[in-house]
Amino acid sequence: MLAIRLIAEPDRLDVLVLPVRAADPAAGNDTTAEPVSTAVAPPDGTADEAAALVPAARLNGRAGEIHTQLRPGRTPGRLLLLGIGGGDEAAWRTAGAALARSSADEMHITIALPADVAPAAVRGLTEGLLLAPYRFRMTEAGTTPALSSVDLLLADPGSFETIVSTARTTAAMTHLARDLTNTPSSLKNPQWFAEQVATAAADLPDLRLRVRGPDDLAAEGFGGILAVGGGSASGPRLVELDWHPADARTHVVLIGKGITFDTGGISIKPVPAMKLMRKDMAGAAAVVAATLGAATLRLPVRVTTLAPLAENMVSGSAFRPGDVVRHYGGTTSETTNSDAEGRLVLADALAYAVQQLKPDLLLDLATLTGANAVALGKRTAALYSENDQLAADVREAAEAAGESVWRMPLHGDYVEYLGSEIADLYSAPAQGAGSVLAALYLREFTGDLRDRWLHLDMSAPSWADGDQAEVSRGATGWGVRWLLRWLASVD
Repeated sequence: MLAIRLIAEPDRLDVLVLPVRAADPAAGNDTTAEPVSTAVAPPDGTADEAAALVPAARLNGRAGEIHTQLRPGRTPGRLLLLGIGGGDEAAWRTAGAALARSSADEMHITIALPADVAPAAVRGLTEGLLLAPYRFRMTEAGTTPALSSVDLLLADPGSFETIVSTARTTAAMTHLARDLTNTPSSLKNPQWFAEQVATAAADLPDLRLRVRGPDDLAAEGFGGILAVGGGSASGPRLVELDWHPADARTHVVLIGKGITFDTGGISIKPVPAMKLMRKDMAGAAAVVAATLGAATLRLPVRVTTLAPLAENMVSGSAFRPGDVVRHYGGTTSETTNSDAEGRLVLADALAYAVQQLKPDLLLDLATLTGANAVALGKRTAALYSENDQLAADVREAAEAAGESVWRMPLHGDYVEYLGSEIADLYSAPAQGAGSVLAALYLREFTGDLRDRWLHLDMSAPSWADGDQAEVSRGATGWGVRWLLRWLASVD
């Protein structure tokens, strides 16, 4: 990962970056942007040169705008003017991402930060710098960015060390979630995923890890996980990862859907829809990475993560539409569609969390429905909760992290659609409103935690078709960034 130093005096100035803020239209300025006064004065003449370049280059200062000025025989040899928009955290994150991509051929750059720069802005810049260059490749071919180090020039570097360290951990955990999600399912089965968690957790001795295999799941009655994983030669798993600091006052359980590949089962998907189904465990990747991040940052909140893992395959032992599944705790589901498998494994995990872990707050993240993307597009997750404060807190954390959510309704009059003639519930009613009905189904397993439960349907934002700001093509690691912010705020 890119090395980032906080310094008060530069020891090398190959490339100097100076921020340019978008002008305030209300101020009546003739120019469209203005250079920012930096905490540490740049070399003689550089500031005046930047001031002259802004109008000459017709810069508007939008976040991520970059203008390069070559300065042969002088120091610095290259001057970059970087647009930071209005200077808020989101704008700095976008600016950092643009800078990392545009400077990929440089070895080292120095960024002179504003005299009044806020900690949130430094966090945004650091996250943008670290997240944007991410690439997942399983070959040695191709080019690797030359950029290896960035210096942040500040008057008081020490006061920003904690915020940069937090941003670095956040980026590292996001990279981990991206790696787990991007890995092809020729490698990634439930056992492999569980082994990756064990390897990562081994570096954090205060974490407790338990992995249940098929025999354990059968003995304890996890019928949903066993049904979904029953058609695969790679047996299912349930990962339970626990961070329990001594000073924790609140216990949060995070649950992430972990389907390591989804064919749709007997209700088989068409080929175009199946191609990217290695991403169907992005929820599990996010909650695992967030828990590892919480332990790394030593957040004073207990976090227990459950990752129900299964491979939904077609075979003679696969579960069928019309089968009745008995979940943990005894509730039964009539499986109307084997391609609605995620809610079956989540139901087991929710029931187990409520009955055995008894947390204060219960959240699940799942690449659950295509209906989410139809309603909200590619970059926004659907949020469901009956708890207004919890929903507001999560939305605030998500917006601050640059991960969009939108609260959706839990219509009470739709509950009747869940009724089955032969079981307690239909797993996937046919009446439409797919994302809402999936959330209502999951709510049936939350017991007395119903008013402290939150569900995120995150299929669409878990994957990006191209680079955009700090998001790189492929798995986005969606959820890690806002989870860490939210967990840090939990009392």
